[in-house]
This record gives sequence, structure tokens and C-alpha cells, in this order.
Amino acid sequence: MDKREAFKAIAGQVAQGELSFPTGAQVALKVRQALDDPDCPVDAAARLIQAEPLLSARVIAIANSAVYNRSGQDITDVRVAVTRLGFSTVRSLAMALVTRQMAGKSTDQKHLALVNKLWEHTAHVASLANVIARHVTHLDPETAMFAGIIHEIGGFYMLSRAVDFPGLLDGDFTDWLEGGEVEIGRQILNKLSVPESVAVAIGAYWDGFLAMPPVTLADTLLLAEGLAPVPSPLHQLEGGEAGEVTAANIEMVIGEETLTLILREAAEEVSSLTAALQF
Repeated sequence: MDKREAFKAIAGQVAQGELSFPTGAQVALKVRQALDDPDCPVDAAARLIQAEPLLSARVIAIANSAVYNRSGQDITDVRVAVTRLGFSTVRSLAMALVTRQMAGKSTDQKHLALVNKLWEHTAHVASLANVIARHVTHLDPETAMFAGIIHEIGGFYMLSRAVDFPGLLDGDFTDWLEGGEVEIGRQILNKLSVPESVAVAIGAYWDGFLAMPPVTLADTLLLAEGLAPVPSPLHQLEGGEAGEVTAANIEMVIGEETLTLILREAAEEVSSLTAALQF
């Protein structure tokens, strides 16, 4: 089966609701669904999180990051961490675990390297989106981080299907976008009940148009993508796409002085958040 046929088969399965998630991702999805209820008791939320060790570790790590722990006093209790972060951030972390584990585990070195680099890229974009939302576009930083976490969800899912469709990893990935990665990503966002505003922003991000001045969530993602030191291994986008949003033209959009200030003030925060988001 060639790539085009594989894309069509995967897209058809997703459209029919045939999504296959690893066990760890399923647990994280349950946590996210529970936290969708604003009346969920903090103690109950903490118990759910503690059932997934990786998620527990990330909740503690984020709570101790420079962004959320200005006092510098270590937080070691999940309940305290949840209280400090709030349900919105914890839901984002649960979705981060879903996204990272969606690709599954593999002994194939090429597959493993792609998954690890894609997640490293995702963590940088999510962290930068959080900072850019606060300093440039003046949007909710938690929503921006959430959008950054899931902006490559189609790619992660496609990588997870490489076991069933080995041809997906043949050659380069220039045809993934044309083949349906974006459309599959949109369908997955819909199946996971991602808020429409975030799904629409991710779709606009793929269109690659950066407004001047940048004001939208899509603009935030494009700026974060352009500043991320680790590019996506799946698509080096060109001409009219997100990949042409480089540090040089970001400087033209927001100004050299502003960009320098943002990068200087954000350096510690981005480093802290990125490290905490590494699963």
C-alpha cells in the first residue's frame, strides 16, 4: 500500500471514530474528561492524577517551574500542585500526555527518533506560545500552551499508524501535508472534543498567515513555531506556510526591541516549561 492509499485508509478510520490509543493515553483522557467538570473536587482530581505516574510527575514539575512557582519553595504534593496550577493547566498536561503517548512505543530507531524530536519541538512551541500570549498577543496563556501542545496531534497519530502502514515512513515527509495529515488532525481534534476556538486557531495556523500586529491564537502559534529552536521533523514548511515565519520576519512584525525584551524575559520561563513538558 502506497502513502496515498494509507492516508485515505487512516482518514476513513478516524472519520468513523476508529481511534486507537495506548493505555496510558486512555488514562490521561479520563483525567481530562473528569477535569472538564469545574465542580470536580480537588482531592478527587489529585487521586485521578496519581493513578498515572507520568502525569503526576509532570504536574509537580510544572507547579515548580519558574512560571508558576515564584516563591521558589518546592511543591511535592499533587493536591497542592493541582491547586496551584488550576484545572485548566492540568487538563493541558493531561492532553500533553495523550499527545505524546499517542505515537506509542516502538523499537524501530527511525520511528523512535521521529517521535522524540516531534515531542521536543512540541514542548518548545507550547512553552513559547505560553510566553508570547502573555507578552505579545495578550491572550490567555494557558489556552495558548494547550494549543501548542496539540498543534502536531495529527503527526503524532500518523506516526502511531506506521506500525500498520510501514510505507508511511518511507522517503521524506513533504507529502504528509498534502496527503491528509492536517485533515486527520482536524478530525482527531473533533473526536477529542477540543474547544472549537482552539481547533479553528490550529487550522488557521496551518494556513500560515501571520497578521500584523499579531493578535490571534493562530498568530501566537506561528510566532512560537518561528522561534522554536527545534523544528518539526515532519515538515519544514515553505512559501506561504508556517515555516516561512522565521525569527527575522518575526522581528519585523513586532520590532527588534520588543523581540529582544521578550526573549530575554522569557528565557528562564521557556526553559523551565519546556523541561517540565518533556515526557
